[in-house]
Amino acid sequence: MLAAITIGIDPIAFQIGSLAVRWYGIFYVVAFVVAYYLGARPHLLPRGITEDNLERCTGWTILFGLIGARLYYDVQNLDMMHNPVDLIAVWQGGMAFYGAIIAGVATLVVLSWRWHLPFWTVLDGAAFFAVVGQPIGRIGNIINGDILGGPSNLPWATAYTNTNAVLQPGYRLGVFYQPAGAYEALGTLVILLILIGIRRRNVRPGVVMISYVALYSVSQLLLDFLRQSEPVIWLGLKELQLTAIVSLVLLVPLMVVIWRRTEGRPSQTPRAPAEPAEPTVAGPDSTEAATP
Repeated sequence: MLAAITIGIDPIAFQIGSLAVRWYGIFYVVAFVVAYYLGARPHLLPRGITEDNLERCTGWTILFGLIGARLYYDVQNLDMMHNPVDLIAVWQGGMAFYGAIIAGVATLVVLSWRWHLPFWTVLDGAAFFAVVGQPIGRIGNIINGDILGGPSNLPWATAYTNTNAVLQPGYRLGVFYQPAGAYEALGTLVILLILIGIRRRNVRPGVVMISYVALYSVSQLLLDFLRQSEPVIWLGLKELQLTAIVSLVLLVPLMVVIWRRTEGRPSQTPRAPAEPAEPTVAGPDSTEAATP
């Protein structure tokens, strides 16, 4: 091994009495703020979404997105749910981003309908919110140590030495593993660059969100082969990979169908009425006789 990365950072940033404030939560807050100001806001304000509506959409979407992310994680890890506290123990890590996507999209569709907002435009803004914020949130996962691959001797392999590290069952302190959380963060940054390129082509509203869901699903399907901290469910695939396949086979085509029937339908510009023909008068050399 030419080099390696050792992380000895305590996942607990500081304590206020008995309340432990963790880096995981701090980076989530930072991710939300940065995603709002550098992701959603620059996309939506120039497209007619008011600051007031943007703030309200963001607040409700974050709330239900967090609930969805945690519930999806609970479903993925039922064997780790031993009491009611485990269902909400986000301080131990455990937020499934697919759950946030599902809950967030559902929330925005409802809010767009209630407040008469162009929902495809709003969803595109949500896609930029997600790809800007997710890599920052992954820094919290990297400090925790809760998203890891298998043992590795690569130069960038990562070992954890702090006894408060939130390692998944079967992982040990001092052993070097593939930094799967860092791979996911880098993959999301690649998706961000692709979405920026798509937006520069002046595509119709909705193309960005559909592209994001498709690209994110592909990234999870591929990158999860390196993520060994989750169990294999079926056909050598993990639950996240099976979700990605369902997304690519069912969700993305469904979104395309809905998009084609709404924002993506061909525009039919009404024809201008034909100008009335000017009356013609037969001259002396005309071969047709003038009608009296």
